Amino acid sequence: MTDLSFPPRLLGAAQAAAYLGVSETTLAKLNLPRRVLGGRRLYDRFSLDAFASSLPTDGDDGGNEWEGHFRE
Repeated sequence: MTDLSFPPRLLGAAQAAAYLGVSETTLAKLNLPRRVLGGRRLYDRFSLDAFASSLPTDGDDGGNEWEGHFRE
């Protein structure tokens, strides 16, 4: 029998925060889109990947599409 082990696509807040390496408080401030499944609000791993990929690298002074999504 084959073991189909893979990461979930939709993540709760605690999982999404851990995936990005930030706290749940920081995650909430990022104002990232969530999907609705039943009564749950879940983060799409693909959106989290896109957000992380859009962050500037050290020494990069360019903006990114998520700029302004962070609520103070």
